[in-house]
Parts: sequence; structure tokens; C-alpha cells
Amino acid sequence: MKKEENPIIVVDENNNNGENQEIVIAEDANSNKSDTSASQQFLKLASQFAIDGALLPPEKKMPIEDRVNKRNRLINAKQQQNIEQIIQKTLGYHAKADIRSRTDNDWFSRYISLAQEVSNPTMQDLWAKILAGELLKPGSFSYKSLKIFRNMSIFDAKLFAKACSVAIQDSSKKHIRIISGAYQQPGLLNFFSKNRQVHVNLSQYGLNFANLMALAENNLLYLQESELSLSENKEHLKLNYNGISLSFIAKKSNTNLQFYKFTPLGCELAQLISDKPNDDFLNTLKQQLSHLIDISD
Repeated sequence: MKKEENPIIVVDENNNNGENQEIVIAEDANSNKSDTSASQQFLKLASQFAIDGALLPPEKKMPIEDRVNKRNRLINAKQQQNIEQIIQKTLGYHAKADIRSRTDNDWFSRYISLAQEVSNPTMQDLWAKILAGELLKPGSFSYKSLKIFRNMSIFDAKLFAKACSVAIQDSSKKHIRIISGAYQQPGLLNFFSKNRQVHVNLSQYGLNFANLMALAENNLLYLQESELSLSENKEHLKLNYNGISLSFIAKKSNTNLQFYKFTPLGCELAQLISDKPNDDFLNTLKQQLSHLIDISD
């Protein structure tokens, strides 16, 4: 005798008399096991968040007021757990630091209201770094940057980390750029030269145009390329690549360096990303710009 499958209860809101009517749908004997598994996962998720009331038979339903209270208790407990985990991680980042400045109470209250929703361990680490940075230097992270960061997914955060791993910055760390190429301004002697303009292949490092657009949509990067002129031959430009000091020397006059520039919010959040230089990218950068610019460390 075939074992009876557990039924799924749904609500039909389009019945003829206009009233909600509960309908029990038995499992199809030939249904795909993956569909059953997906249904079970959905039911488990709904139960976990206490929103499965409409899926239960009448005799198992709690009154809606009780369901509301249960859901609120679960939400509050999860938020409390999230923020306590972040606070615990924060202590590890500044345990030995000398904190003398007082963090603004309003900023801290807003921070908690955003951070308490974060349950992903990787994202919690980043939120802990934000709080640690603000405790050490109040004013490091604006509330606007917190709101933008809160709306970033784990995919967005990993993509931003990729961008930081290939970014170049000046000594002040207020200007962060991803070099995309270089060109020599056209003249009589170089107008037809194939080497007058060179490009850096960013897509092989996980930064194709769609990725750059995603960073721009999160207000972390300007999508329009900018330029920096190395107007005189042999002019030096000192930049920093993830802790490595680099010297850019134009081999030809009237050379321009092209790059994508981080927004001010992008520069703020870049403080969260540890310096992890990509040696392969640095070698590629040196090679692809070698006709116009010499890069040495």
C-alpha cells in the first residue's frame, strides 16, 4: 500500500462566492521530488519567520493576534542576536586600541537600527569594522554611507572587494581609482600609431562593464572614465597600490592616464577592505601600459 503524502494547504482567494476558502491539495504521485523538497523548504522558511498561519489547517491555527506577537518576538530576538554578534566581533578589532574620542549617540543609534538586520557572518564582520573604525575615529563613516552599505548584498560586497583589490590611491587615500588604460594625445608623428592608446583588460579580474555598472548603481564608483594628464615627458606620479608604493613615469609627452574613480562613499567604505594586492594584476598593468608609461615599485 502506497504511503500517503503529506498534503499542502493553500488559500484560494478567487472562489465564486468571494470568500477565502481553504483547499487541500494532495501530492501528485508522479510529482518531481525536487518540487516536494522545494515545498518543504518553503514551508520551513515560512514557519521560521512565523508567517505560515494561512498554510495551516483551522484546528492548528493560533489567533492572528497571537501570530503577530509570535512573529514580533522572533524578529526582536533575531535582531538582538545579530547586533550582539556584531558587537562581539567589534571588540576583536579594537581590543588593544586607545579610544579617547566619544562616538556620537545619534550615529550609534542609527547604526544599531541598520546593523541589527544583518545576519550573514561575512557582512557582520564588515559592520563590525565600521563600528571599530568609528570608535577609533568618529566621523569616519557617514550615515548616508551606512544606508547604502545596508542595501548591499553579499554579492555586491564581494564585487566591491574585487574593485578595491585592483585600485590605486594617492597618499591621502581620498582619491581611489581603477586604472583602465592610457593614451597619447594625437599629433603629426603618432596619429596613425597603433600604440597611441592602450587598454587594461579589467574583465579578466572580475570587473566587466556589467560589474562596473553594479558598482555605480550602489554609488561606489563613477561609471564615466576620468583622466589624469602626465603632460611632460618623464613626469613622475606617485600612487599607492594596496600598500605598495608605485611610481608612474610617462615615456612619451602628452600622455593621459585613464581610470574609473571611486565616489566619496566608495572611498569611505574602501576602509573596510584589507590591503590585498593582486600581483598578477600589477604585472598585467605594467605590461599593458609599458608602451606609454613605466611603472616601478
